[in-house]
Amino acid sequence: MNILGISCFYHDSAAALLVDGKIIAAAQEERFTRIKHDPAFPRNAVTYCLEESGLTIDKLDAIVFYDKPLLKFERLLETYYAFSPKGLVSFLRAIPVWLKEKMFLKKLIYDELKLIQAYDKKKVKLLFPEHHLSHAASAYYASPFDDAAILTLDGVGEWATASICKGEKNKITLLKELKFPHSLGLLYSAFTYYLGFKVNSGEYKLMGLAPYGNPDSPDIETYKNTIRTKLIQIFPDGSIFLNQDYFNYATGLRMTNDKKWEELFGFPVRSAESELAQHHCNLGLAIQQVTEEIVLLMAKEAKRLTGSNNICLAGGVALNCVANGKLQNVEIFSNLFIQPAAGDAGGALGAAYTAHYIYFDKPRETTTQADEMKGAYLGPEYADHDTRKMAKKYVANFEEFSSFSALAAKTAALLADGNVIGWFQGRMEFGPRALGNRSIIGDARNPEMQKKLNLKIKYREGFRPFAPSVLAEDAKNYFQLKGTSPYMLLVQDVNQDRRKVVPENYASLSLKEKLYYLRSDLPSITHIDYSARIQTVHKETNARYYELIEAFKKLTGYSVIVNTSFNVRGEPIVCTPEDAYKCLMRTEMDYLVIGNILFDKKNQPEWTEKDSWKEEFKLD
Repeated sequence: MNILGISCFYHDSAAALLVDGKIIAAAQEERFTRIKHDPAFPRNAVTYCLEESGLTIDKLDAIVFYDKPLLKFERLLETYYAFSPKGLVSFLRAIPVWLKEKMFLKKLIYDELKLIQAYDKKKVKLLFPEHHLSHAASAYYASPFDDAAILTLDGVGEWATASICKGEKNKITLLKELKFPHSLGLLYSAFTYYLGFKVNSGEYKLMGLAPYGNPDSPDIETYKNTIRTKLIQIFPDGSIFLNQDYFNYATGLRMTNDKKWEELFGFPVRSAESELAQHHCNLGLAIQQVTEEIVLLMAKEAKRLTGSNNICLAGGVALNCVANGKLQNVEIFSNLFIQPAAGDAGGALGAAYTAHYIYFDKPRETTTQADEMKGAYLGPEYADHDTRKMAKKYVANFEEFSSFSALAAKTAALLADGNVIGWFQGRMEFGPRALGNRSIIGDARNPEMQKKLNLKIKYREGFRPFAPSVLAEDAKNYFQLKGTSPYMLLVQDVNQDRRKVVPENYASLSLKEKLYYLRSDLPSITHIDYSARIQTVHKETNARYYELIEAFKKLTGYSVIVNTSFNVRGEPIVCTPEDAYKCLMRTEMDYLVIGNILFDKKNQPEWTEKDSWKEEFKLD
């Protein structure tokens, strides 16, 4: 049984391919086109999936799109009708796109597939599960559980903005839905917009900003009370009602009614890239805490409805790893699985799963591994031969190692000396997190590493934290983590014995004063509230990354390093050796490792395109 899943035409287009229920390949289109969050039909991602599997389109039993466009069109029409005469400008912009692309989606898919390869149209079966079912399937069927509560949370699918389902063997049963325009995802995105970040990409910045709020400030409770009394109602089951007088996303071109929000919170919409003040940080903390409250209420309701000891999460809100950590800590459920590609990209995988298990009613056997995601290493890989060809093109100088152990030892020593290294190995990750195959790495002990990475490598806001990669069996030595966190989707605290004493007035210091204060013996991965977004590294899924960190441990005594995605701000994570080399030469990175090959930045020919990327990639 060969099934191709596709998600596209909103953001984060992707394709995923199952053979007999097992994931063979999955990738986002942005990695190939170099357009971040690319919404276009995933022609390159589909081509890759077919090549990786050795299949042709004619050999596919089904091609599955991740939502129902006609049902979404119904929501669009009914919403504009309900809010009329508001939203005329938005309506006139949206309808032509819908009529051209979404209403005739079958024809568009057929036409796009023809551009990939010739096929017999009569042999192509197109299926269209609902959006939140695709999310639910992506988490449950990839999990190790044979029964689970499934909680999906995002902006909006067709009508649903959140759902609670029960997964049992090969079936998923919908138990409860929250419907548009009432949406936790859209609420969080509204604050993302109001605080000066880009919707659908800046939500993680808001999550990273929140800890800079002063938890002792009376403003936090004032802001939370304003949110609860003016913007939303929160019900005991976690469902919410958003007061549309304050929002503009249903029919407008912005997320909020800016004037009313300024009256509520006492300051205007923050301009992108402008200075962050303490009131921005405090409001960020307030909405993060409200979001966590709602997630926990929904989880309690999922427990009540299902009685399961397991929960699976998907949808864009499931990427809020601070809320995930709080959910883990309250122990409503014994076991937690979060789909690493929780956003719309993962919808492609979920769509394929719905066809396999629900449409074709195939039996399901739970995995004996940690999960079905293979560490999320599901994208393309390249041989050293490909790297040599790239090096020849750029007249690049390199050193090739015959032994990976020798390369790992050399890289560990370079890390310990304070160097920043691009680390490119094996198959590219599926989802938004770099997990040790397309990563930029550094020494977590180095107090200057966060500043260097943000300002000289990533060219991004200085407040943004970095994640640790830690050997799974050693995680408890550094973090208050129960179990594992292979996909960097849980935030937990750094252990007390590793923390440094800070001034009594620490919470009231400004963002810049807090930013580079030494907080632990791992300063480059310890956020200002002593938390960290943890990736546990497992020998079973990534032997090379594991061996590198093991070599670093032998040298330094520490089995944890800094891991951030291999890209500059506004650029998708690198896919090819050429992408990686360009990133090396465009930044102040020190070394690049691709496979068994090491590039020393000092030994490379002059790079004449140094600043061109600033025009090529728009700031996110």
